[in-house]
Amino acid sequence: MPRPYPTDLLTPAEMARADALALQRGFAVEVLMEAAGRAVARAIQTRFRPCRALVLAGPGNNGGDGYVAARHLEQAGWPVAVAPMAPPRPGSAAAAAAARWRGLIVPFSEHEIARAGLIVDALFGAGLTRPLTPEVIHLLQAVRAPMVAVDVPSGLDGATGQVLGFAPQAALTISFFRLKPGHLLLPGRTLCGETLLADIGLPESVLAEIAPCCWGNHPALWRLPGLEASAHKYTRGHLTILAGATMPGAARLAAMAARRVGAGLVTLHAENPDLAALLRADAPGQLVSDATLEALLADVRRKVWLAGPGLLPHEATRSAMHKIIAAGKALVADAGALSAAAGAPDLLRGAAVITPHIGEFIRLFGALGADRLAAARAAAARLGAVVVLKGPDSIIAAPDGRVIINDNAPPSLASAGTGDVLAGAIAALLTQGMAPFEAAAAAVWLHGAGAAAGPAGLIAEDLPPLMAEARQRLAG
Repeated sequence: MPRPYPTDLLTPAEMARADALALQRGFAVEVLMEAAGRAVARAIQTRFRPCRALVLAGPGNNGGDGYVAARHLEQAGWPVAVAPMAPPRPGSAAAAAAARWRGLIVPFSEHEIARAGLIVDALFGAGLTRPLTPEVIHLLQAVRAPMVAVDVPSGLDGATGQVLGFAPQAALTISFFRLKPGHLLLPGRTLCGETLLADIGLPESVLAEIAPCCWGNHPALWRLPGLEASAHKYTRGHLTILAGATMPGAARLAAMAARRVGAGLVTLHAENPDLAALLRADAPGQLVSDATLEALLADVRRKVWLAGPGLLPHEATRSAMHKIIAAGKALVADAGALSAAAGAPDLLRGAAVITPHIGEFIRLFGALGADRLAAARAAAARLGAVVVLKGPDSIIAAPDGRVIINDNAPPSLASAGTGDVLAGAIAALLTQGMAPFEAAAAAVWLHGAGAAAGPAGLIAEDLPPLMAEARQRLAG
């Protein structure tokens, strides 16, 4: 299943490093700029009918790409003008590109923007770290024609996907060599519109020195466990889920997902006799135990545990989580387990995976700040656990700094119970021998892929079989 772009993502600083390494290896800035501008022009020609195009050119290399794109569009017969925000620095590659532009130069004004049928935003690249000036914001807010962004829409932080005061909505964004985290993280992903990645000739060998540690989620990053001919239920692993009396349906959803995603056995633990009786009346293949926690922890085959779905904080007792971790079990902590540790996140130290949504993350660790990647990484390092910061652009962070951004989740997942399904799927992949980071990334991807294939009115109960189908499509 090919991804439309390489999985590794480069921050703006890493991309600058890639450019510098390319120069050291004899690649000229002018050659790379020519390739970038030509790629922008080609992308425009394949998606838009010829019309009056206006290139808004900044003073740096982004603006230089714009001058090159203008020249290629004009050579293709388009009526093109360039509106410089400021002249390029003398002697720079951008200045050389501007000197080769023999076409129309017009004022950087609202009047010129109003006359254009297409706007090319070549003002600033992904490395912008300060808000746009009021003048630039005013002009970009006046744009009514479709906009094509070079690298990112101006005002968008390529490292975080956050807006620095204001960023325009692009219909199309063309970036080069590798995408940035801001192309996948929201709101950046939405503001970029359709995102294309162009090959401009940068050597792939520079990646070895950069050693990227951020990726877009894709099956190329992990391998789902297969079934050997000799497999039996115990080789596929035994998952134990703590069930709560107030919302037992959540634990049932997690169990359903775990079974569909491949766990050999799944036990719902309920010491309350009435709750145990209720759960036993559910699916016939579902195991239920009312034995003590200590008795189940003594079973060496029960290596993976899930705590949280449907548990209220008082039910997800701190002592239970401590006992599970202290027994050397792999714990997936979700929902009520996270609420039980609010304000005391070190209680989760040693868990395998925690799965907070933004609200739960804030209650655990405090404000996220603008850089959610950095916040998730710091939390993972603090706990020694994989952190799945859930959302429409879920972030999976490992304690060693590796991070994966997931971008396949449809809005239909925004309904009750879908998080319980995800937690069960992560735990199921752990029971089958996947490492926590890969198990979390794979489950998040299957969660999105299953939902994307689901019906209108998707509910949590629909997801487990859809995720199983998504897994089967990968195997096929």
